[in-house]
Amino acid sequence: MIHHMVNSAAVTVRGLRVLRGGREVIPGIDLDVPVGQVVGLLGPSGGGKSTLLRAVVGVQRIAAGQVTVLGLPAGSRQLRSRVAYTTQAPSVYGDLTVRDNLRYLARLGGLGADDVQRAIAAVDLAEHADDRCDALSGGQRSRACLAGALLGRPELLVLDEPTVGLDPVLRRELWDLFHRLAADGATLLVSSHVMDEAVRCDRLLLLRAGRILADDTPAGLLAATGTSDAESAFLALIDAQDAGQVAS
Repeated sequence: MIHHMVNSAAVTVRGLRVLRGGREVIPGIDLDVPVGQVVGLLGPSGGGKSTLLRAVVGVQRIAAGQVTVLGLPAGSRQLRSRVAYTTQAPSVYGDLTVRDNLRYLARLGGLGADDVQRAIAAVDLAEHADDRCDALSGGQRSRACLAGALLGRPELLVLDEPTVGLDPVLRRELWDLFHRLAADGATLLVSSHVMDEAVRCDRLLLLRAGRILADDTPAGLLAATGTSDAESAFLALIDAQDAGQVAS
């Protein structure tokens, strides 16, 4: 059961600063993630996307600022069953079947066989439920990891590059699934460095060198930059940022 938060964001970030090895990787950003939307966090590799996602999940040490998730401080114990997080590394055991992986995770979370079956169906892996995960294709393995994240019907899904390395057809299938989940009331924060995935998002956060260059709808971003595609828009924003830094 997903509890809708009336007139509030699923995630609120204010003044977030993160240091790694003494270097400032996020220099103090503000952002909101609306409830019930697929929000894309896009930008080049090394731009701070994973660090920001880790801060939202509550597993990143922060130097300053506040991160509020579903009305609670990020990382709060009460959020464990309400927030799901997938990293770029596979989170399934290769020597177990899809079903056995999910049964194991379900036991850890106090969930039952019905939850396992629902998660398998949600990611369209019923035909491969009894295949070992090390025998799956990359796309199937990505969906198996996502099934694990969906077990407890989370209200917020934080997905770090879930479509990396997948072919265009599989990427489209995953994005269709993300939108089905959002239509059912979940909020998704999805990172990607593939700019053409921007058009698949309800809202975009463009991140470069730890700074938010844009927080807009895809159509709003193109209108604001006078460009025809996300990559051109991103480059225009980079040029404007660099020109501003030179001017100052």
